Amino acid sequence: MDSPLIAHVDMDAFYVSVELHRRPELKGLPVVVAGTGPRAVVTTASYEARRFGVFSATPAERARRMCPEAVFLPPDFTLYRERSREVMAVLRRHFERVEAVGLDEAYIELTGLERPRAAARRLKAAVVAETGLVCSIGIGPSKLVAKVASDADKPDGFLVLTREEACERFAGASPGLIPGIGPKTVARLEARGLTTLGALAAAPEASLAEEFGQRLGPHLARLARFEDERRLESVRVAKSESRETTFDYDLRGLDALLPVLDRLATELCRALSAGGRAGRTIGIKVRTSDFATHTRARTLPEPTNDVDQVRAVASDLLRRFDTGRPVRLIGVRVAGTDVEARAPAPASDQLELSM
Repeated sequence: MDSPLIAHVDMDAFYVSVELHRRPELKGLPVVVAGTGPRAVVTTASYEARRFGVFSATPAERARRMCPEAVFLPPDFTLYRERSREVMAVLRRHFERVEAVGLDEAYIELTGLERPRAAARRLKAAVVAETGLVCSIGIGPSKLVAKVASDADKPDGFLVLTREEACERFAGASPGLIPGIGPKTVARLEARGLTTLGALAAAPEASLAEEFGQRLGPHLARLARFEDERRLESVRVAKSESRETTFDYDLRGLDALLPVLDRLATELCRALSAGGRAGRTIGIKVRTSDFATHTRARTLPEPTNDVDQVRAVASDLLRRFDTGRPVRLIGVRVAGTDVEARAPAPASDQLELSM
């Protein structure tokens, strides 16, 4: 039986790259994709802007101070989704098993191919030739090794690592290098003197289990040793899709919130319909001025992507939910989506509450 071999394809600074493709005169300049409101954050920064310390999730106002000469562009997610579909189509023309992850990443099954590295290099060239966009590719025996390899050789990278090579190469790196080990866990590890992946990999699992729990503790050690048995999902169906917005200033009351919710529901249903998807569970998300996040949801008997039905349910959920506080973020979600689902006739009189 062939040993597993997986590639991770990651588009380089995807949103910025898409913008530069339609505005080539900006190439070589620090370019930042970000909203314009006082609470906006950077979506993506070009590598020229990153040299000034501007990265994804940097507050936009701070990014402007850090790099005043940067060109700031508003995000165009409609365009980014369209370009993403083009990229994924290239991947699927070259390989049978592709698992898309978001708009700008995908895993590819290379196991059993006669010349997997050559095939991956041909794909890399094809993505540039057919879309004008550049990607980095990492190859390894697991999703985890492939993902870290693609990140380590950006931009325009191509890196192949075994599990043992990954352990050696990243032994001195922070545990935060591993996807899924977040800042809070990193801080807890550092408090115990586990500041590197090498130290975490060598830590007794019993002590990790005592500190982080019987499941999480040993799991962290396995991640540090780059042990990962996840396989590809050749058909990755989105289980939910949502739209949300953060207000420049807190809003209060239904009169201010309902029009925004209606607009988000309309955008969401348009995207679901375009993809032939529908879902049974409709939910809302509300983040109040104290940063508390609240969700409410209702499940229908049948899947829907009907805009009137989604707006009606979402609006009713909002009316029933009164925090008494100003609201800084609101969102709407349709979950349980299925690419084969087709919206039936509305059945709003059969709704059931699902919290």
